[in-house]
Amino acid sequence: MTSNPSRKKVLVFRELPPDQLARLQAQHEVTVADPRVPEQLAAFHAALGTAEGMIGSSYPIDYALLTQAPRLKVISSVSVGVDNYTLPALAARGIMLCHTPGVLTETTADTIFSLIMATSRRLVELANHVREGRWTRNIGEELFGWDVHGKTLGILGFGRIGQAVARRAALGFGMPVLYYRRSPLDVARELPELLGKVTHTPLDELLARADIVAVVLPLSDETRGLMGVREFGLMKPGAIFINGARGAIVQESALLHALDHGTLRAAGLDVFAREPLPLDSPLRIHPKVTALPHIGSATFETRHAMAVLATSNLLSALAGKRPPAVFDFSTA
Repeated sequence: MTSNPSRKKVLVFRELPPDQLARLQAQHEVTVADPRVPEQLAAFHAALGTAEGMIGSSYPIDYALLTQAPRLKVISSVSVGVDNYTLPALAARGIMLCHTPGVLTETTADTIFSLIMATSRRLVELANHVREGRWTRNIGEELFGWDVHGKTLGILGFGRIGQAVARRAALGFGMPVLYYRRSPLDVARELPELLGKVTHTPLDELLARADIVAVVLPLSDETRGLMGVREFGLMKPGAIFINGARGAIVQESALLHALDHGTLRAAGLDVFAREPLPLDSPLRIHPKVTALPHIGSATFETRHAMAVLATSNLLSALAGKRPPAVFDFSTA
């Protein structure tokens, strides 16, 4: 019996929704093996040898792993960020990398703005105040929060998600918005609704002027460790820092120093240098930190939409067609 050459070997290295797994299984030979699960690690490595396509997320695909996958043609990541992939090795091998931009923009912007609100108004702290039975009288100034409306928001990174955060801030909360990116955006052409409401600003000036600084940059060699002692020292007294991008953009020791010894009022964090956040991390229980478990795109609707796009990317690539969302190595 001859094999069907149109059916490729596919390795699914993170659980997919059943309907998307069924799409793959209808056309290809599929192995599901999550290397984060000890019982599946051996099956994952065994499947690498014949895999022509891979789909998954949140697991490092490095040089050593790629050497085990000589037939690999495409990786479809169920994510926008590609920092888990060794891009030079993929480019050198001619391995296509696909990702899922666009479908999680609004959801992630919701999360970031929720974190701005929660941190500024101390919502988690005050909810716990009630939950723990400590609300026995009207609260005093020691538990007051700070207004968000009208404050100046500085956004580091102004791609899809940064622009979505800016719309919420400027149009919904009357916030002047400063943004930092390599080159100014043609706001009149690309974001006419924000004309006169957002301003391209050098990094140091943005840090000095913004009441709230939100990071939405991708992780790269250029942005890794971008926020350090000097940068936090530039922020205005009483400023709030928000990170909804990647933990490694922030030097966490510098952030802690700014919270404990500087003038930084508070921080809202959805991402960390190590995830899950270690139990011994000072950030976990710091009184000035609102910490979330990396939930930027974690809604039922958005995660399913990401899986649909990632599956479509992989099926198109294996069929020799141009996938809907191919990562451009020249932008890394």
